[in-house]
Amino acid sequence: MADPSTYRPATRDIPTRPGVYRFRDEHGRVIYVGKAKNLRQRLVNYFQDLAVLHERTRRMVTTAASVEWTVVGTEVEALTLEYTWIKEFDPRFNVKFRDDKSYPYLVLTMGEAVPRVHITRRPRPKGDRVFGPYPQVGAIRETLDLMLRVFPVRSCSAGVYRRAERSGRPCLLGFIGKCSAPCTGEISEAEHRQLAEQFADFMAGNTATYTRRLERQMRDAAAAMDYERAAALRDDLAALDAVMSKNSVVLSDATDADLIGLVQDELEASVQVFHVRGGRIRGQRGWTAEILDESTAPDLVERALTTLYAEGTAPREVLVPVLPPDLEQVRELLGRTVDLRVPQRGEKKDLLATVTENAEEALRLHRLKRTGDLTARTKALEDLGEALGLDDAPLRIECYDISHSQGTNVVGSQVVFEDGLPKKSEYRRYSVTGTAARDDTASMYDVITRRLKHHLDPPDPADDDATPGRHRRFAYPPSLILVDGGPPQVAAAQRAMDDLGITDIALAGIAKRLEEIWLPGEEYPVILPRTSEALFLVQRLRDEAHRFAITFHRSKRGRAMQASALDGIPGLGPARRRALLDRFVTVSAIRAASEEDLVEVDGIGPALAASILAALTSEGAAVASDEGAAPEDQGLDVVIDMATGEILDREPTARAAAPDPDSEGAPGDR
Repeated sequence: MADPSTYRPATRDIPTRPGVYRFRDEHGRVIYVGKAKNLRQRLVNYFQDLAVLHERTRRMVTTAASVEWTVVGTEVEALTLEYTWIKEFDPRFNVKFRDDKSYPYLVLTMGEAVPRVHITRRPRPKGDRVFGPYPQVGAIRETLDLMLRVFPVRSCSAGVYRRAERSGRPCLLGFIGKCSAPCTGEISEAEHRQLAEQFADFMAGNTATYTRRLERQMRDAAAAMDYERAAALRDDLAALDAVMSKNSVVLSDATDADLIGLVQDELEASVQVFHVRGGRIRGQRGWTAEILDESTAPDLVERALTTLYAEGTAPREVLVPVLPPDLEQVRELLGRTVDLRVPQRGEKKDLLATVTENAEEALRLHRLKRTGDLTARTKALEDLGEALGLDDAPLRIECYDISHSQGTNVVGSQVVFEDGLPKKSEYRRYSVTGTAARDDTASMYDVITRRLKHHLDPPDPADDDATPGRHRRFAYPPSLILVDGGPPQVAAAQRAMDDLGITDIALAGIAKRLEEIWLPGEEYPVILPRTSEALFLVQRLRDEAHRFAITFHRSKRGRAMQASALDGIPGLGPARRRALLDRFVTVSAIRAASEEDLVEVDGIGPALAASILAALTSEGAAVASDEGAAPEDQGLDVVIDMATGEILDREPTARAAAPDPDSEGAPGDR
């Protein structure tokens, strides 16, 4: 426990302007971010007598080891910068609204030449038309299926679209009328974009225009005795009616509004949001958060508004249970045309009460779930610390595994659990090459050494703006390192720690056969009880590390097997092979391409393109002449996946679509 007086800045050195401040712990990790209209006035409050501080504030300032600040021009800039830093640093003492689940969105990629409609749970680029979030993915899939009947917009992936372009044949959706097939020229790009805009217009709430148009066309077709077309239009109209019936009208004035309900107790808060468009509920989402500071209901509403609209656009009205403390700054953030208010009467007040009831129910369910999980996790960590002879429970555990196929494509994985829960943003992958790949122990030594070098050489806290956030987290030391394996793997990891002079991190290994826990230098393993929570936690760590390693290894192996078919072609080096596979995905697609298509790839000229096609064409003919022969007679490299027993040939197209795991830009690669 640190004494705040040891790092308290001189009062005269603290500016009186608006700004954002950060408290850091002894490892340089940001543990709290706050904003202030007057930095001096706010920071001085943290360095009062500990006895008069709130319990949560006292715990934060005694955990911290330093404080720093950044001056900004306006209070709105402070609000935005605070949100950005909370999102970037993930400080443990801040209230962080996290979705209690990932919600699906319906997205129209209007930024593409040929817009695509698809369902995703990932962040959406600006410029796309986004609808949702939706509580259940099944509901939005059914909606999309109905909508494609009337608005047959492209919904296929980029790879499927390119293959259809090359082959001149549409995919199944094109044949059954649920895609207008712009890939084969059945509809022009301009006409397809107009269709996508109509799709978006309908989803945004402008439904009457299209239902009236379909009714008129249906009557005209019936009058002309074109009964087949009239029946098809009748079915289209029924599909649109089904989509509209899924979203009942809740606001009679057909307005666009977001309603935010909030419920909190001493420890936690729950937020629910209803997205109303055109008077209908188009989406819903919910958050829960631990309250680790002195945030009140207005503070939590401000944090929710910042989370919702700092990177998005607010609707015409935003209805909240209480107004945020910095009302003018929040209104400037949302936009002056947005009506931010507390409804006082009528249907909007009643609907907000319904949203609040949803927040109460979500908090009740979260309490029940958290009580069981928190108790089990706490007991697991305490039991594990006691079994391994640690002074404290290991709050951060890192587990490592090695994966390869008979010594080729060797990879390592690092998974991280904090407070007994996986923290996937800090998972890491390693490619192991050279002498380090000769066996498992050498690979484990290499991986542990590379990871712990970040611990010994953490980035300078003053260089935060220039240093990627993942490197800061990577430098944060674990309480315990687990390796998948027995005494040899543990000894290799211990040798890496000894060579680096690290003595403040515990080490253990878990052997698969009898689930034994091996400690460095011990003759006999630690045997955890079969029903122990600690054993379940260790097994989960080991299985997660194994899964992560296998996934990386398979993607790397599939890529290598695709590239092997291009080996030996004069002038085609690793960079050009990678560029070809990035463009065409599979060797079969490269073989089917024309010289003009190949020349479009960076680094490929006409002579090299002709050489590539000649080599692949001759190879394809040789393989075709061996049809019907056994794999060993065809000269193919047969690889057996030892985990599943699956036989893989030279061109596993399903795996070839994976991104290049060795690329420098891939997140989490090491």
